[in-house]
Amino acid sequence: MAVEGGMRCVKFLLYVLLLAFCACAVGLIAVGVGAQLVLRQTIVQGATPGSLLPVVIIAVGAFLFLVAFVGCCGACKENYCLMVTFAIFLSLIMLVEVAVAIAGYVFRDKVMSEFNKDFRQQMQNYPKNNHTVSIVDRMQEDFKCCGAANYTDWESIPLMPKAQVPDSCCVNVTQGCGISFKVKEIHEEGCVEKIGGWLRSNVLVVAAAALGIAFVEVLGIIFACCLVKSIRSGYEVM
Repeated sequence: MAVEGGMRCVKFLLYVLLLAFCACAVGLIAVGVGAQLVLRQTIVQGATPGSLLPVVIIAVGAFLFLVAFVGCCGACKENYCLMVTFAIFLSLIMLVEVAVAIAGYVFRDKVMSEFNKDFRQQMQNYPKNNHTVSIVDRMQEDFKCCGAANYTDWESIPLMPKAQVPDSCCVNVTQGCGISFKVKEIHEEGCVEKIGGWLRSNVLVVAAAALGIAFVEVLGIIFACCLVKSIRSGYEVM
């Protein structure tokens, strides 16, 4: 039995929200992939809580897309079971997102601690591993930094010539610019603090996006429950 009156408006709004859910799902997957790439580039290794967060975000995004598809089918067919399933799963996604947000806040210092440890380890491997060279050089160039805490960290690296830093530390990167350098010609700030500042500056953007997604999901749950109630009333009349 087709819904009538105000429920038609609710059904239309639910369709709009389902499109928003698909957009949110794609956004979550993009954020998760982006976070994973950043963590790989910043050499955070191992199955630490912080490194698992992007995987969870990607999984939530994929699941949200699937749930949106179920909701679309349920609303189109006005199927009671599909709409109840949609409302339940959407509620579970909200709980997972809240848990991920809390975990991200709790383990933010842990991620930076792991990054600091791994970055210093890669500095030790710099003179003898070409893959490490490319990763560290890219980070130092992109974030305009040098060393972990500052450029003097390179003085304690075995096999690195004295009074020399990687060319990627230079303000203007050229071949051999890190040899017998002048302090004013290189980036003095360390990469750990520079990247940490970049992450902190993006926290508000991520938080605002999370609140927006949560608000849309709450509306979706409310509209789905209204539609479920209407469908059930139609069954009872029949």
